[in-house]
Amino acid sequence: MKRRTFIGTAAAALAASTTATFAAEWPRRPINLVVPYKAGGGTDAYARAISAAAEGILDVPVVVVNRPGSGGLNGANSVVGARPDGYTMMMTSGGSFLLSTMTRDTDIDALESFEVVAQVGQLRTSLMVPKNSPYQSVQDVIDAAKANPGSLRWAHSGRGGFHHVGGLGFLANNDIQAQDVPFKGGGPTRAALIGEQADFGFLGVQQLRGFEEQLRALAVNSADRDTIMADVPSFGELGIPFAAVSSPVIVFAPKGTPAEVVSGMEAALSEIAAKPEFAELLAERGTGPVYASGADAMAGLAAMKADAAPLVQSLTN
Repeated sequence: MKRRTFIGTAAAALAASTTATFAAEWPRRPINLVVPYKAGGGTDAYARAISAAAEGILDVPVVVVNRPGSGGLNGANSVVGARPDGYTMMMTSGGSFLLSTMTRDTDIDALESFEVVAQVGQLRTSLMVPKNSPYQSVQDVIDAAKANPGSLRWAHSGRGGFHHVGGLGFLANNDIQAQDVPFKGGGPTRAALIGEQADFGFLGVQQLRGFEEQLRALAVNSADRDTIMADVPSFGELGIPFAAVSSPVIVFAPKGTPAEVVSGMEAALSEIAAKPEFAELLAERGTGPVYASGADAMAGLAAMKADAAPLVQSLTN
């Protein structure tokens, strides 16, 4: 028995030593940062800003890999099964990812299937219309929807995502009906709205930056204005009922990634998020850095899951 105890202790010590050595050598080759959406959306913008601003903080490049599909679950599946060596991670819209795992048939659990590394940003959805739209205000949209129930079409970036749920909350809270038209990602949703394939849309408020001549944001889906896109009013200040759904931008690592590697990446992301270059790159896309540790990001996701449960229940009934 004593021999087994000694062997077990020795094995544990060797494993700990091996992990520490591995962590000390990390990173030695490029880190693939999987974005489970098409290029051009809000999450993709954060990933590309991380990639650019990582120089001088990480000794290796951060390579953005877009793997869209199934509301973000295609990319998540590719990461959940990846080798937990610190060279494959995922950056995703935490709210959309959480909602996808709650509303779709999947074995992935947003809180249990990954290591949460850190939060680097925050995305807010907003109600937008094409620039030539006759709707000049949120109330105009509500009045038109009530005048002809179900006649309006609204765009979003995928059923079950936080833009979709935010839009559903707006419809339900204002007792109106409209036909939803899903697209694959924020970029395609914006393009569809510009092309007037829908009467209005729910998409990230940052999607307005650079497209002010083609789109008009009527309100941000929150109590207060966005700190970056501050010219857009909020539903709260307008007195319009809404569902408070937003999304932290979070970096995840495969379950089992050494704690030293996770903490190393967490520290690197903290430095990157504080870098002026990071903020400047995001400002060009209408967003900004919002950093939280892995533990705080995990707690935020857990709270969001509890708050979203009633909405999800209504979606799946």
